[in-house]
Amino acid sequence: MQKFGLIGRPLGHSFSAAFFKEKFEREGIDAVYDNYELNSIGALPQLLRDVPELRGLNVTIPYKEEVLPLLDALSLEAQTIGAVNVVRVHRRADGTPWLKGYNSDIIGFTQSIRPLLRAEVHTDALVLGTGGASKAVLAGLRSLNVRPVSVSRTKRPGGYTYEELTPELLRRFTVIVNCTPLGMHPNVTSCPPIPYASLTPEHLLYDLVYNPLETEFLRRGRAQGAVVKNGLEMLHLQALASWEFWNE
Repeated sequence: MQKFGLIGRPLGHSFSAAFFKEKFEREGIDAVYDNYELNSIGALPQLLRDVPELRGLNVTIPYKEEVLPLLDALSLEAQTIGAVNVVRVHRRADGTPWLKGYNSDIIGFTQSIRPLLRAEVHTDALVLGTGGASKAVLAGLRSLNVRPVSVSRTKRPGGYTYEELTPELLRRFTVIVNCTPLGMHPNVTSCPPIPYASLTPEHLLYDLVYNPLETEFLRRGRAQGAVVKNGLEMLHLQALASWEFWNE
């Protein structure tokens, strides 16, 4: 029996195990999918030794960038983005693993947000957060001809801090993507500190968080008439892309 799984920390919020269990049962695939909560990315080699049946892994917070030094090869997208959320596990003749990293976040994100974009309105985007998922979002927005700028708590070259987000800026940046865990269960009352009162029906708010389905970030945007979308469809799309990568 082939095994697949998710590595990250914490994993209590993950939907992946249930998604793949249903997929395997529906399609008659002889495989299982488990969560592997690792205290550090340094525990990955031992996991691969302990579970020789592993053929593929998804990677989530906080290891999308930390996993890179442990990989033997990267797809072109993963190289460009600098973050990995899918690992295909090959086994050499002697049984030792050979690992290739991919990025399916960019696939899920671009396919999910594309139908909501209006070319005449949505030309510039704020990307909240600077972790591994944000790198895929930045690359995905550029591929959709939207100019993204990062927002973080501390000043970074070419980006903004939250304190610099004025009502005037929000008139220009009509797409706002939350790539932070703010608002994720169980901390459902938290949200990124942006001037929500300046949002309009021209704005599009997209949250990579999917639990809860409506975060405080999205709730406040909807209250101002903005178009809002959570990350659930993106998650489904990137999970399906993961399966394709594992079975190349």
